[in-house]
Amino acid sequence: MKLIEIKSLDDERVRMFGRLTDAQLRNRLNPDSAMVIVESPKVIEVALRQGWLPEALLCEARHIEGDAAGVIAMMSDDTPVYTAGRELLASLTGYTLTRGVLCAMRRRECAPLEELINGARRVCVIDGVSDTTNIGAIFRSAAALGIDAVLLTPTSCDPLNRRAIRVSMGSVFLVPWGWTDTPSRLKDYGFKTVAMALRDDSRLLSDPELLSEPRLAIVMGTEGDGLAQAEIDSADYVVRIPMRHNVDSLNVAAASAVAFYALC
Repeated sequence: MKLIEIKSLDDERVRMFGRLTDAQLRNRLNPDSAMVIVESPKVIEVALRQGWLPEALLCEARHIEGDAAGVIAMMSDDTPVYTAGRELLASLTGYTLTRGVLCAMRRRECAPLEELINGARRVCVIDGVSDTTNIGAIFRSAAALGIDAVLLTPTSCDPLNRRAIRVSMGSVFLVPWGWTDTPSRLKDYGFKTVAMALRDDSRLLSDPELLSEPRLAIVMGTEGDGLAQAEIDSADYVVRIPMRHNVDSLNVAAASAVAFYALC
């Protein structure tokens, strides 16, 4: 273990943990230097088991032989483990660390769309969802309930945002995902698109025709307004979740879990 104690917030060696924005971490101009920040030992372990490469660990001193011991044992001896007390690390990162551990990892490039959906039967398309908590929850449901790949439009939040990763409990490392310019593009690859929306001609999720489709792309819309009308109009199916007590909608993450369970 390469243990290094941090004594100052100005130490350049740990700037990626607290002084870089998400956009700076993504580093579009130099993708080879792009990183993600992964929080909590359980989530870090998921990423490591999926082959993600650690650059450095930031850890409260008291967790080195406690909560962080397992992930430290999974890393090479030359991976730096930066450490300090709880208060200093909270000042550096701007928040109290979940179980006292952060890991900086090399960001991977997304696979091309054709590769992501090769052989897939059920995919989710996230269109314009910007809340990191919702993104993480959708990925967790996708992994648990049988979604083969997740695709996001450019107006959606980056799944490798620190909070999205934590909420997903590492599921963003388990489900293949990438980007698409529009949900309707999936039709070019033999998918029927399913728009989750309230409309007079909406079908129920239990519709046998839906379940018999060999390839479905389930399209989830924004938190407030839902899917754009153009996306609803272009969908092969418009589907609703039956609800009671005059409730007309669910949170997008909750709706995704219901839809994945029913259609997978």
